[in-house]
Order: sequence, then structure tokens, then C-alpha cells
Amino acid sequence: MKPLLPLLLSVSLSCAGNLRLGIIGLDTSHVTAFTEVLNDPTHKDHIPGATVVAAFKGGSPDIPSSINRVEEYTTVLRDRFKVTICNSIPDVCALVDAVLIESVDGRPHLDQARAVIAAKKPLYIDKPIGGSLRDAITILELAKSADVPVFSSSSLRFAKSTQAVRNGSIGKVLHAETTSPSPLEPHHPDLFWYGVHGCESLFTVMGTGCQSVTRSTSPDGKIEVRGSWSGGRTGIFRESTTYGGKATGTTGEAPVGAFDGYTPLVAEIVKFFQSSKPPVDAAETLELFAFMEAADESKRRGGKPVTLAEVIASAKTPR
Repeated sequence: MKPLLPLLLSVSLSCAGNLRLGIIGLDTSHVTAFTEVLNDPTHKDHIPGATVVAAFKGGSPDIPSSINRVEEYTTVLRDRFKVTICNSIPDVCALVDAVLIESVDGRPHLDQARAVIAAKKPLYIDKPIGGSLRDAITILELAKSADVPVFSSSSLRFAKSTQAVRNGSIGKVLHAETTSPSPLEPHHPDLFWYGVHGCESLFTVMGTGCQSVTRSTSPDGKIEVRGSWSGGRTGIFRESTTYGGKATGTTGEAPVGAFDGYTPLVAEIVKFFQSSKPPVDAAETLELFAFMEAADESKRRGGKPVTLAEVIASAKTPR
């Protein structure tokens, strides 16, 4: 029999329409930025309907930009926003209605997701969804088998200009080019760490249907990845110091790829938790990460084209 007080608390929160959220991984500025717009009703971009109430620290000792931030962000959540810091992921899940995996390192996401999926909690996973294409596939298959709603996305997907093109402002997109910074991290495939932002913008406007990828290097030594979509459409990601790009459609051209802050993404996360309807289809997320994995394989092969079907099949092959 459940204790009466937690049960009454759960009913009270449910009636008030306020979801209790948990965060896994306190090693990225996203955790404080997201919590601020959710928990502070005086914030200019406050998003009602959900509150962060519990968290698990996490952190990766072999990535300095991860482990060196954990205590700072833990202190902010605990002292400023009165978030309960738990000793385990199951402890977080016991206190919340839904979970955000925010660990900056994609490698622990699979094990973290397993625990959340086992608890049957709707789940948002910040980029990258996993530390490899194999992990991404496994997470999506686990969630589907358990009937647990899940989605993953960069905040770049929900920029206003990018969404306008996605929704048909220039007709069917025939060609798009996007840019973003793409520093490398040795424990991740090249684009998974940060280039995922620009690649997410590219897939937002191009959609699914990418068949093959060719990776090259620009004259100034930057990453350049060209994707060939069905129907003769093309999409290019280029490493840059800025977020941006342009799409050409059947009825015109438009800028894409801007960064409009985190608020549009957090609003989508809350709507997702309220409705259990992911704003990004799993098939599109899978294809996005196959695109980035194929880019690495093309690099290994000296810039030869690599099909997405090949890297997906390889990632699904038992080790």
C-alpha cells in the first residue's frame, strides 16, 4: 500500500495540471536555463504547466567540461530552485511524472534511458540521443517496446524561421544548406557532439529521405557534409562559427538554421509531456543520426559516398 501523503500530493499536482519533472545529468547549462523558465513564474519567458522537482547529478569524469560543471549546476538547482537532489535515477523517477535526460555526454544516455523507461516515465533526451548510432537505435527500440513516449532534439529545430520552412512557407524544399559550430570531442562521433545542431536544422527543413552522404573538407579546413535525398534533393551541413543557412523551395528561398534560444524547445517538451505525442518522429531522429554516422564513415573512406542504409544495418548487427 502506498503512503498516503505522496499519493495525496500526486493527486493534488495532477488536479492542478502541474507536471513534476526530473532531470538526469547536471553537467550542462541547459539544466539551469530550462529550470529557470519552468520554475520561475516571474521570468519573462515563463512556461507554465510543469516544474522541475528532482534531479540526479551524473557527470563524466573523462570529459572536463562535464565533470567540472556538476557541482555548480547542482548548487543552483538545489539552493535557488529547491530541487531535490537524488542519489539514483530510480529515486528521481519515484518523485516525478516525466524525465529529461540532460547529460552532456551521450554515452551514458542508454543506461540512463533504460532506468527511465523501466519506470514508465515519458522521456525527453537532449542532444545527442546517444553516444553512437547503435545506442540511438537501442533507445528508440526500448521505448517503443515499452510503449514509453520519447523524443530527442536540438533546440535549433524549433527556431521560428526553420519551422516556417518546415511548415511549407517556400513549398517543397529542394535544397538546403545549414551551418553551426562543430568542435570535436574524442569520445563521440565527430558531429554528435556539437555539429548535431546544424544537422538538426538541415533535417528539420529537408525531412526524411536522405540516401547517401559524402564528407569533405572546405578550403579553410572545416567539415562539409553533403547529403543526397530521394527525388534529387540535396542538403549540405558546413562547420562554421555561426548558426544559419538557407533553403530553396518550389516557391522561393528563406533563411533557416537560426538559434532562437531554449524557450521554444522547452515549450515543446512541456506539450509533449502533457500529450504524450512526440513533436519529432523517431524515424527522423534515427535518420539524422545515421546521416552523422555516415559522415564519419565517409571520412574514414577518404570522402567516398556512404549510404545511410549501410550504417544503419551495421549498427543493428549484433556484436
